[in-house]
Amino acid sequence: MTPNAAVKPDFLVYSARLAGPPPPVMGMGAFLKASVAVMRDGRAHLSHPVGDLADVTTRGAYDQLVPRMRAILGATPAVIAHDLHPDFHSTGAAQALAAETGAVALPVQHHHAHIAAVAAENGHVGPLLGLSLDGFGLGPGGESWGGELLRVDGASYDRLGHLRRLPQPGGDVAAREPWRMAAAVLHVLGRTDEIAARFAGQRHAGMLGQVLERRLNCPETSSAGRLFDAACGLLGVHPVADFEGQAPMALEKMVSNPRVLAGGWSISESGQLDTLPLMAALTEALTPPAGADLFHGTLTAALVDWATRAADRSGLRTIGLSGGCFLNRVLSASVSHGLRKRGLSVLTHRVVAPGDPGVALGQAWVAAHHATTLT
Repeated sequence: MTPNAAVKPDFLVYSARLAGPPPPVMGMGAFLKASVAVMRDGRAHLSHPVGDLADVTTRGAYDQLVPRMRAILGATPAVIAHDLHPDFHSTGAAQALAAETGAVALPVQHHHAHIAAVAAENGHVGPLLGLSLDGFGLGPGGESWGGELLRVDGASYDRLGHLRRLPQPGGDVAAREPWRMAAAVLHVLGRTDEIAARFAGQRHAGMLGQVLERRLNCPETSSAGRLFDAACGLLGVHPVADFEGQAPMALEKMVSNPRVLAGGWSISESGQLDTLPLMAALTEALTPPAGADLFHGTLTAALVDWATRAADRSGLRTIGLSGGCFLNRVLSASVSHGLRKRGLSVLTHRVVAPGDPGVALGQAWVAAHHATTLT
């Protein structure tokens, strides 16, 4: 395939320190804000994102970008990494290219890739802990992940914990309608009978309680993004949004003096972080700014506590922060500050976006570690 000259081969370059110079590898990105990364001899090149692959024009641009990035690689890749999700266009492109070149097609879990990306950008060598917080990533069993505490060591990872799962009524539509996630919180609190009256202005509010009771199209998710949506829905901040992330962005702008709710969270022996007490507090008659302060302050304290306990148990003192929720500057700065006060070394993104544009870099980093086992 001859690349279209109209596709500009913009890229960023990093020197990702590795144990040894691996064979050339590629990371094919995810679905939203898709990008492509190539790595050879510890030198990584990350394209700028072409956009979301739901759009046919964007898919065409992506298909033209792949050979341009392969040309930058200057060799046939030994490993081509892609997201776990089988239906992503980027996954199909990776598998097709692997079949064409004889490369190994390597599925990489989405949140593993996020933490790998922040490790690669910072040139980190060796294992680390990671808080990976975003809207969605497919887990190895087909689950919806998004609020994950991981131990990452090159091509492998362990899930040390996750946010308490919440039902996501309506599936993906809940990402655009935060009131649905607020209704899910009320249901989990045993207050299902309050949903219809509290959200009387929403067309499906009268039936959503039954939907939740019967678990009809209510997949469970550990997503931090959906937790933010639930807070917004409870506080009346964009109960129906124009785009995913609009409500949490508005909530962030309201923060002026974050405060911590005593007893606002708990952590189980299995590593589950449960913020249900915080969410219950948000159901009270709080103004949106007061709720924004309480939510951000308490969630920050909970995340710092969660990660610090994992550090103490594992002996690892470096933790990476990645995923789209860390575009929230209040959250990112507060969590970083809190962890450093606990004596931990914190890795954050400085140039690469913490959201999905960086996933390809993380995939390539994982692929590079995997490739060293093949030689």
